[in-house]
Amino acid sequence: MLRIWQVIQLRVCGLRKEWLLSGAVYFSFLLLFWFSLPDPLFRTPTSYLIESREGVLLGARVARDGQWRFPPGADVPEKFSKAIIAFEDKRFYSHPGFDILALGRAFFQNIKAGSIVSGGSTLSMQVIRLSRNKPRTIWQKCLEIMLAIRLELTYSKEEVLALYARNAPFGGNVVGLEAASWRYFGRSPEQLSWGETAALAVLPNSPSLVYPGKNSRALLLKRNRLLEKLSREGVIDPLTGKLAMQEPLPGEPLDLPQRAPHLLTRFYKEHVAAAGKNSGDPVSALTTRARTTLSASLQEKVNDIIGLHHRRLKANGVNNAAALVLEVETGAALAYVGNVYAPEDPEVESYVDVIPAPRSPGSTLKPVLYAAMLSEGMLLPNTLVADIPTRIAGFTPHNFDLEYSGAVPAGRALSRSLNIPAVKMLQEYRYERFHSLLKRMGLTTLDRPPGHYGLSLILGGGEVSMWDLAGIYASMARVLNHQYDYSGRYDPADFHAPRYRAGPQGEDGLSKDGLSKEEDGSGKTDKRLEKDGLLDAAGIWFSFRAMEEVVRPGEEMLWRQFTSTQQVAWKTGTSFGFRDGWAIGITPRYVVAVWAGNADGEGRAGLTGITAAAPVLFDIFRLLPAASWFQVPYDKLARIPVCARSGYRATDLCTGADSSYVPKAGLRTGPCPYHQLIHLDASGTQRVTGDCMLPSAMMHQSWFVLPPAMEWYYKDRNQDYRPLPPYAEGCSPHTGNSEAMAFIYPSPGTKIYIPVELNGKRGETVFSVAHRRPAAKIYWHLDGEYLGVTSGLHEIALSPSAGAHTITLVDEEGERLSGRFEILDK
Repeated sequence: MLRIWQVIQLRVCGLRKEWLLSGAVYFSFLLLFWFSLPDPLFRTPTSYLIESREGVLLGARVARDGQWRFPPGADVPEKFSKAIIAFEDKRFYSHPGFDILALGRAFFQNIKAGSIVSGGSTLSMQVIRLSRNKPRTIWQKCLEIMLAIRLELTYSKEEVLALYARNAPFGGNVVGLEAASWRYFGRSPEQLSWGETAALAVLPNSPSLVYPGKNSRALLLKRNRLLEKLSREGVIDPLTGKLAMQEPLPGEPLDLPQRAPHLLTRFYKEHVAAAGKNSGDPVSALTTRARTTLSASLQEKVNDIIGLHHRRLKANGVNNAAALVLEVETGAALAYVGNVYAPEDPEVESYVDVIPAPRSPGSTLKPVLYAAMLSEGMLLPNTLVADIPTRIAGFTPHNFDLEYSGAVPAGRALSRSLNIPAVKMLQEYRYERFHSLLKRMGLTTLDRPPGHYGLSLILGGGEVSMWDLAGIYASMARVLNHQYDYSGRYDPADFHAPRYRAGPQGEDGLSKDGLSKEEDGSGKTDKRLEKDGLLDAAGIWFSFRAMEEVVRPGEEMLWRQFTSTQQVAWKTGTSFGFRDGWAIGITPRYVVAVWAGNADGEGRAGLTGITAAAPVLFDIFRLLPAASWFQVPYDKLARIPVCARSGYRATDLCTGADSSYVPKAGLRTGPCPYHQLIHLDASGTQRVTGDCMLPSAMMHQSWFVLPPAMEWYYKDRNQDYRPLPPYAEGCSPHTGNSEAMAFIYPSPGTKIYIPVELNGKRGETVFSVAHRRPAAKIYWHLDGEYLGVTSGLHEIALSPSAGAHTITLVDEEGERLSGRFEILDK
């Protein structure tokens, strides 16, 4: 018995080993089978393409391997699914990856023909063959069968069909249904007819022998046979089949749309950079298809407008123009025209995308400074700002028209785009603060320290991109739009950069027609709101109001008579040397930015924002629906008495003070400095002092008095301005420096370099002085040495030696004015 038991144990142990060995073999086979499918299945590069928010193809560029192969997109259209299944794999939905009947039929057909005339491959097997790209042998066919079975264990039938449609060859360098549809018919697969769909369905069967433009007869026969089969099987009715057979075949491949070529290039560069950061794999997991926020119809129309105006601009040697349209609420780009698209003309340099390029902004930053100073309570909307010849640390700004107003309300200085008042305002605000503010608002191109730009920053001395500039104005409009939604508080997130990538469906609130949906304010109470913002809503509102006062080009003031005309706050800019012409416009719903110039930086006489860019701006605004104007942020305003003449807070001396709304921050501003109480004799024509007349005999009157230099220019443009009456004889109160005279140039402390003229002699610099009485005589002295006398126009040309000097002026009444300056040797 023991012996029998030992034999049984040995046999059981042997069987166990055989079972374990067999199980290990089967498990290894299953493991090998399960992991036999590559992941990803296809590692071929795909074309870069961008679509509008509606899904319209805007542009595409060929893949790295020279193939037109579109990345995964929409589902396979029903027409193509039915056509390809009927043509290639009629039992597609019932077999497990291979079709034994089809293989058997192919076997007998090949024996009968004496050569391979049919492969019997299913669509699943063809997907595997396309992914492996191996020679067609019996061994490879067996591997394809195994991998096709594995494929269908992971992928649904619809997914397998989509893999085939995306990777099947369609002749030449066209791969995939979507690329073929656009290359051969110029539209998406969903828009194809039955005849067009059938033509594409038969192409992958033998793409090297039959494709559009080659062997058209064979292609026609194959297409029509497929249409007959679809009619017999009831997929289409006989009449549809007959009509489809009459459709023409496609000819040579078509060019793909180039509706937004510069945005396509931008997407390509950003994708390459992102793929490089994510992995070293040349085939990145990041899709090369981008659904953008652009409106297809608006993009087309803006392209047309740029092309139309380009013909006008090119006549003046201006080769380039660009335009950007943003939706205020979302910051989404609705139109992106980076340049004139004329690749056949090398002079145009169509490949340059101006929108992200750093360019001089001209005067387009002035409204930001105006809003910032109002927000800080540094001025009121119509505070007088000096507009006189100015030289600050070697910087000598000039107004565009080379004229001076003496003094001008700050709001009017903005609407007239005067340079000197802007420089004076920045000097008070400080360019370091303005530099910091611009960067916090989203300007990314100011990569130098503030001192590098100095006061020229407000006149275009720095560089901005259209992308950043439009984003800043869209953010300002967004802050103003949200004032009532946020109960007067501020959302820091309202200041953000624009975007051109669309979010998931419904996430970004974009409508299909390219226009923003109406906002209901839902969810806004959950935002992190703050008491103060980068800019106060009241400051922004007054800035936009001043920008709205500008006269539109070619329309003078007539546009105000038409109720259908949009209210637009807009600003132009012209860079130094007439290299850049800008126009930017804002409404509560849209921001439009336009640039005109030469991409290579060549300046052209007459190239200004008002003539080159503004007409384009308003043509674009005519495409956009009008909207109600910005709501007045009354909770950010205070009503106070304001001096009608000076724009400062009114004092008891101000005559004709008005009660006006100003930003609440303006309550911190000082009182009017220009109204003073003067004492006159009984006739009211001469000033007197207590030294020559009893106070009881005087007339006391409020008088609007500007400093001499401001008065000198102001009185010529303001006929109601009354200079101070002269002092009665023997009543002059002055014993010190004059109140009747002021230096126009140079300012005290100025350092001056006098260059050598062409004749080799040292040049001269013109000294200029303003006097309240133009007819007064002024006696000039340099370092105590008498130079001469002037009357009326108080100017004198001098050529002092290098070093420090003192200039002294004495008028005929004995009033004295002195100042020191330095002449530089080099």
